[in-house]
Amino acid sequence: MISIADIGDIPEILRIVNKAFRGEDSKKGWTTEAFLIEGDQRTDEKDIEELIRNENSWILKYTKDNKIVANVNLQKQGDALYLGMFSVDPEMQGQGIGKKILLAAVEFAKERGCAKITMSVISLRQELIAWYIKNGYAKTGQEKPFPTENKFGKPVVPLKFIILEKKII
Repeated sequence: MISIADIGDIPEILRIVNKAFRGEDSKKGWTTEAFLIEGDQRTDEKDIEELIRNENSWILKYTKDNKIVANVNLQKQGDALYLGMFSVDPEMQGQGIGKKILLAAVEFAKERGCAKITMSVISLRQELIAWYIKNGYAKTGQEKPFPTENKFGKPVVPLKFIILEKKII
């Protein structure tokens, strides 16, 4: 089931995000950044709470057997919905949950009158970029630097983001 997360969901969302991106547990899935960024944390409770409390930001959660197994943050930015912090429990990856969340994000964007969904992906993550392209996203040709002053881990190689976009309307 997919629904909007609330403050009470913060501990589970934090667990899923950190487990999907960083540390040893993330290596069980294919979305890990552990080989690119040192550290075990991708975010913290404070940052997730700020996203939930922001009136232009929502976290969709995917629950299975009353447990959160995936989530995504959606932020309205003008006529676009920015998609970030997309996380599926590494032990649940490959079961179609990610596709369901992406489809829910499209419906969410339509409901809010957004013309497109945008996202930033680390340029070295070619398999992830290919998956997004397979799911209707396209490279925009835009890039932005990866933050080097990051409280949640330091890149072990030079990194940059590329911007992907999916037209909705």
